Amino acid sequence: QVQLVESGGGLVQAGGPLRLPCAASGRIFSSYNMGWFRQAPGKEREFVAAITWGGSTNYADSVKGRFTISRDNAKNTVYLQMISLKPEDTAVYYCAADRSLSTVVGGQGRYWGQGTQVTVSS
Repeated sequence: QVQLVESGGGLVQAGGPLRLPCAASGRIFSSYNMGWFRQAPGKEREFVAAITWGGSTNYADSVKGRFTISRDNAKNTVYLQMISLKPEDTAVYYCAADRSLSTVVGGQGRYWGQGTQVTVSS
């Protein structure tokens, strides 16, 4: 069982930075692949970034060069560092975990957090 808790959301001006931590419970966090997703009002949830248990990363084209996903296995935490934020980044951000990377990237991860709201003002 893995429980995920996102934090760090809030209101930020366009062009600004924000870092979202996702803290995971459980003793086997290091063996899970992790992902970040977001869902804007009236839109479907979309993939943002993923990181494998080994540290390999991939990103949605819309965030490449602006967002960075990382993990600290000693702290059982995965991070999403966001810079150069745009109003279109406004959404609820969720983290997800699964032993299968393809499952995480496909939005079908076994474990999900409750989400944290990010609002970017223009």
